[in-house]
Amino acid sequence: MSAKVICVTNQKGGVGKTTTAVNLCYYLAKNRKRTLLVDFDPQGNATSGLGFDKNNNDLGSTMTEVILGSVVMSDCIKHTKFKNYDLAPTTPELANAEVEITGMNKKFVRLRDAINTVRDDYDYIIIDLPPSLSLLTVNGMIASDYLLLPVQTEFYALEGVAQLLESMKLVMKQANPKLRLLGVVATMYDKRTSLSAQVLAEIKKYFKDLTFKTTIPRNVRLAEAPSHGVPVGAYDKFSKGAKAYKDFTKEVEERIK
Repeated sequence: MSAKVICVTNQKGGVGKTTTAVNLCYYLAKNRKRTLLVDFDPQGNATSGLGFDKNNNDLGSTMTEVILGSVVMSDCIKHTKFKNYDLAPTTPELANAEVEITGMNKKFVRLRDAINTVRDDYDYIIIDLPPSLSLLTVNGMIASDYLLLPVQTEFYALEGVAQLLESMKLVMKQANPKLRLLGVVATMYDKRTSLSAQVLAEIKKYFKDLTFKTTIPRNVRLAEAPSHGVPVGAYDKFSKGAKAYKDFTKEVEERIK
């Protein structure tokens, strides 16, 4: 069985995109699924959030070299300290690589072709995409079976979402007809504020059944975990954030079944 590939994206930054990717992978791995997290965001937050130094030259090969075609995907994959959980790391250099591949052939399918070489080694491959509609994002959509959209329950939450969905439709039409919206997960939810409740209602109105039942709360532990280089489940498994991502992961697996 080859892996299910899910890209996590929202063109707005700071919506809990990387947190969602890192923690979804953690709980999939805990559920005995062989899981690979592809850090495809030049900010490299997923890489540092798993305890790797994205500014360190000793990191070896990264997604930059993979996308430029100088190494194969399997050469850049690192084992994390968690069982069943691998990482294809990135560094800020990926931003320059994006400019370089603009002039290359197959510029839109480079990630898909790279991922296909390791697809049989995993049950799930999760791609953390940059918060922009860039060539990297399009590569991610073309490489994926599903798109997962984290939306924060704050003002302007749905701003830009329509544009992202338009891009998704375009990708489906031109390059990847099997791409599906897996769903929308509400992040940074604060049940004490009426704003959070209003925005969640808005998300549900817009996305209906595609909205995940689990909401991800604002949680100090979730915010602290990356600075310790671990997912929240390893940092404080009894925290609200950990419980939410555990429930959310279960929902993801059920949807894909």
